[in-house]
Amino acid sequence: MPTHFFAKRIIPSLLLPLVLAACAPSGSPQAEPKAAAAPSGSTAIVQLPDFSVLVEKEGPSVVNISTTQTVHDQARFSPFPEMSPNDPFSEFFRRFMPPQAGPHDYQTHSLGSGFIISDDGYILTNRHVVDDASEVLVKLTDKREFKARVIGSDRRSDVALIKIDAKGLPKIAIGDSVKLKVGEWVVAIGSPFGFENSVTQGIVSAKGRSLPDEDYVSFIQTDVPVNPGNSGGPLFNLRGEVVGINSQIYSRTGGYMGLSFAIPINVAMNVVDQLRSHGKVTRGRIGVKIQNLTPELAASFGLKGANGALVSSVEKGGPAEKAGLLPGDVILKFNGKPVGDSGELPGLVVETKPGTSVSLQILRKGTPRDVNIVIGELPADKETAGTEKSAGAEHMGLAISDLTPDQKRQLDVDHGVLVDDVQGAAEQAGIQPGDVILAINNIDIAGIEPFKRLISQQRRGAAIALLIQRGDSTFYVALKPRP
Repeated sequence: MPTHFFAKRIIPSLLLPLVLAACAPSGSPQAEPKAAAAPSGSTAIVQLPDFSVLVEKEGPSVVNISTTQTVHDQARFSPFPEMSPNDPFSEFFRRFMPPQAGPHDYQTHSLGSGFIISDDGYILTNRHVVDDASEVLVKLTDKREFKARVIGSDRRSDVALIKIDAKGLPKIAIGDSVKLKVGEWVVAIGSPFGFENSVTQGIVSAKGRSLPDEDYVSFIQTDVPVNPGNSGGPLFNLRGEVVGINSQIYSRTGGYMGLSFAIPINVAMNVVDQLRSHGKVTRGRIGVKIQNLTPELAASFGLKGANGALVSSVEKGGPAEKAGLLPGDVILKFNGKPVGDSGELPGLVVETKPGTSVSLQILRKGTPRDVNIVIGELPADKETAGTEKSAGAEHMGLAISDLTPDQKRQLDVDHGVLVDDVQGAAEQAGIQPGDVILAINNIDIAGIEPFKRLISQQRRGAAIALLIQRGDSTFYVALKPRP
């Protein structure tokens, strides 16, 4: 039976026994583990580091975040308004009881963590902690509570910046995630299950990890136990510097299994700087599709090892084509930095400012050569691209946006709207984020405004035929908007 792995941002718990060989004396958190002197022929006793000084100093900079989301439901099927649709009995009442008349609003609540990065109240956390929240409440270790406002968030990195109105706050020390070493001790502080300022520890298991559907972040992998409520909290090195934001786990079952992942602090602070300066995040792109090199492919390209990113296709009119890149090229270095595999290249590209000229070292037909390329701009995600839920789109459960010129070239279309998010009827019909809606009832769509106009002209309650493009395929979907 095959084993399936998946990433989880809401992290189930697992209690792990901790066996200590010996306890280190109280002292500086910078202290590294040392081997105690032992008689000849005996085994040395290793003293583990003492984290108490680090926690005492940095703990006040870590905050508890609680959020409230207001959900609008047009027709609740439960006769009990307070019942969540996720309740197991909700399905029973939906089947055997008449629907409740009229719309109904209900609230959901969630917990997370964050950390103060400036003494005037800027706080860093995960986007998924505050996403769609109608209220964000921040609680400090001194028991003070503040309502926070979301300054900005970035879906691709899962980073959010929030702000509370306070002065003289204890801010955290920002480290350098590039200097972090595999095997180094790290400490997480957060609010698992609402237990504020809980401390867990472990080591860095790996760096530069790529996860499924996470193309823009190379994660720090650790064995630090994290649970629901740890999301958005800091990951410290022994010097008391934040080196990452605890974000995800990787699991066979959905429960914590010794693999947790943190967003490198260098990536997060780049996002923060852009949100504070410009209110949005821009990223670089070069317009290629890449794949990993297998040993067999590496041998066929004349490489001694399977390092590098193999270019499988080049976008027409994109930066790579203008620079002369071809399918079959192997990208070995990006601006002097070695590319170990295809998972490393996207992180290097997106962190480069659009318009920057960089050098690529490539291998073409066994011959190395250098190529200069001007980095393009990655189309903005729905937080910065003006995504619109029009009246018609909302009824279908769609969030849509206009296609940018780069997206049209990349997708090889000259019209349509991009699907950014789906729910309700659209999700049930099989429409997915990233799909392009080309036509409604065989009438081509030029953008959001024509989309709204066509939807408004449809007969009330009638099914609508949407022509969808997904990758290289086009197909029709029948969709019936809710009243």
